[in-house]
Order: sequence, then structure tokens, then C-alpha cells
Amino acid sequence: MLRLTNVEVRYDRVILVLKGLSLEVPEGQIVALLGANGAGKSTTLKAISGLLKSEDGEVSEGTIELDGQSLADLDPADIVRRGIFQVMEGRRVFQHLNVEENLLAGAHTRAQKTLKDDLQVVYSYFAPLKTRRLSTAGYLSGGEQQMLAIGRALMARPRLIMLDEPSLGLAPLIVQEILEIIQRINRESGTTILLVEQNAHLALSLASYAYLMENGRIVLEGPPSRLRENQDVQEFYLGLTELGEHRSYRDVKHYKRRKRWLS
Repeated sequence: MLRLTNVEVRYDRVILVLKGLSLEVPEGQIVALLGANGAGKSTTLKAISGLLKSEDGEVSEGTIELDGQSLADLDPADIVRRGIFQVMEGRRVFQHLNVEENLLAGAHTRAQKTLKDDLQVVYSYFAPLKTRRLSTAGYLSGGEQQMLAIGRALMARPRLIMLDEPSLGLAPLIVQEILEIIQRINRESGTTILLVEQNAHLALSLASYAYLMENGRIVLEGPPSRLRENQDVQEFYLGLTELGEHRSYRDVKHYKRRKRWLS
């Protein structure tokens, strides 16, 4: 479905952020893209969704294709029409609009005939949004705003939803609820999901395949079970010792061994 091949991204024509990145997202799957802050995860999503130009960024090398068709030079609205919708980090709802107006904004690239049916689908996944459909979005809780951002994406009837740090700043119970809904959306509608997360535990529990990024490159990939068995993933991303025990903050703070993929 979606394929990135040897993609390089530069900002201001000078700053190289992505360095020959390649990955694939098969149709109907949940694929996770893991990595620490600054690894290039959000830049990868913006390269796919066409949002780099607004930040003086560009894909300087490589190809990004959906079903074998290049997404190069398409503007973000055209990419949404092709079936790709990005849910931005930090939720980015229209705070002055109410919940239902936010949802309808997600369907601006579509015909208006089935919007009422689509609203009911969103409300079936996110019951709190139906209760608060006339409430101003800026007064919603963080969890409700995240639900609204994902619901707005669903209104575009996307084939692929790209989620950028959906767990950021949310309480664990809310995170678990949202992730269960993401699984339902994938299972019931067949919507493909590209999930960007720092929380490796969450991402690996959800995905069927995962990529690990560092410094603009993919350094490790495979099924979640394989990544969980990797000692570096255990130590640096899952917080486990060689014996499978959880590391204390003191241990991690003073830990000096280099990751094997950086050697």
C-alpha cells in the first residue's frame, strides 16, 4: 500500500533529517514507528502527508508511493483525497468550534451526502463525543480532544490513518481506551494504521510490524515479538535488564553501554 524508498528530507535545503529511510505499510495492518525525540518520526509523517513545505522542508531524495503511485508534488488536500490522513501530535483540534463542527471539518474533501451516517460511526466509537457534540472543543479534556482528532480523521473515510504520539500527555486508563478503539477501527473497517510512538510497550502491543528509528534512519525492524527479544530494545526502550527485570531510574541515568546498532 504505502512504500517509502531511500527517502531523504532536508530543512532549509541544508539540515538533513531523514537519511535514506525505507519502510512499508501493508494494507489493513497496524505498523508502528518507534524512536526517541528527534529521531525523525514526525518528519516522516509530514513527508508522507505533504506538510513539509509549510516548514521549509522537502523530500530531496527517494520516493513515497501509495499503491505504486508517487505522492511527490501533491498538496496535502490531494493526499487526503488519495486516502491518507495524519492526526497531528498534540491533537490540534479547532478549539473555537464545537465537537460536531470539528468532525464535519474532517470531511471537507468529500461529498456531503453521507455525513450524517459518518457522524454516527464516529459516535459509535467515541461515545463521549456524542454526549458533548455541541460543546466547544477547547473545553474538552485531553483524552476527549484526542478522540475528536481521531474522529475527525475518520470523517475523511481514509484508507490510512497516521497517528503521531496519540498517548502523549494522557492518563494511562485513557490511553488504553483510545488504543482499544484504534484496534477496533482497524479490525472492523480495515483502516490501515501507521502509529508513531515513543512508548514502545504500547506500540508493540498494538502493531503487527514495527520499525525503530534513530538519527533519521531505520536501525531495526520486524514483528513485535522479534523486537521485544532484542537486548538493546529491552534495555533502551522497554527499560529491562538482561534478566528481564525492570531497571530503576538510577540504573538508566548512569548506563553508558553503546547500542549495538551504533557500533
